[in-house]
Amino acid sequence: MKNNNAALIFIALLAGALFGLGLAVSGMIDPAKVQGFLNIAGNWDPSLALVMGGALGVFAPGYYLWRCSGRGQCALGSDLPKVPDPVIDKRLLIGAAMFGVGWGLVGICPGPAIGLLGSMQWQAGVFVLAMLAGFWLVGKFSK
Repeated sequence: MKNNNAALIFIALLAGALFGLGLAVSGMIDPAKVQGFLNIAGNWDPSLALVMGGALGVFAPGYYLWRCSGRGQCALGSDLPKVPDPVIDKRLLIGAAMFGVGWGLVGICPGPAIGLLGSMQWQAGVFVLAMLAGFWLVGKFSK
């Protein structure tokens, strides 16, 4: 059990480091680049669409093959997360709209925000604190 936990922590750190490296190399931690991608009515920069499409192109076939193999567990034995019901309700729409507006205004979403902490810019720290406050508020009011 102890070795399995150490392996899980190692794989989580490795996956997080690869994810952060991918965000940095692709430019997704640069708010100006993200805002350029979201500005489809202005000077649109479509390069991030290739990043997102590339990520889906790698993930989707592997996930599909893993599911088709009949395995209900990850390689280290934990259960695969359940696929949520495809319910589009008011709560989802409001949350998605708030996320989109916030992403468009500042050009940062949660993953790149964590990566930006390494830049030592105070704005990244303020964003992460606001994001954590938002997570806390959602938990407080959704019970």
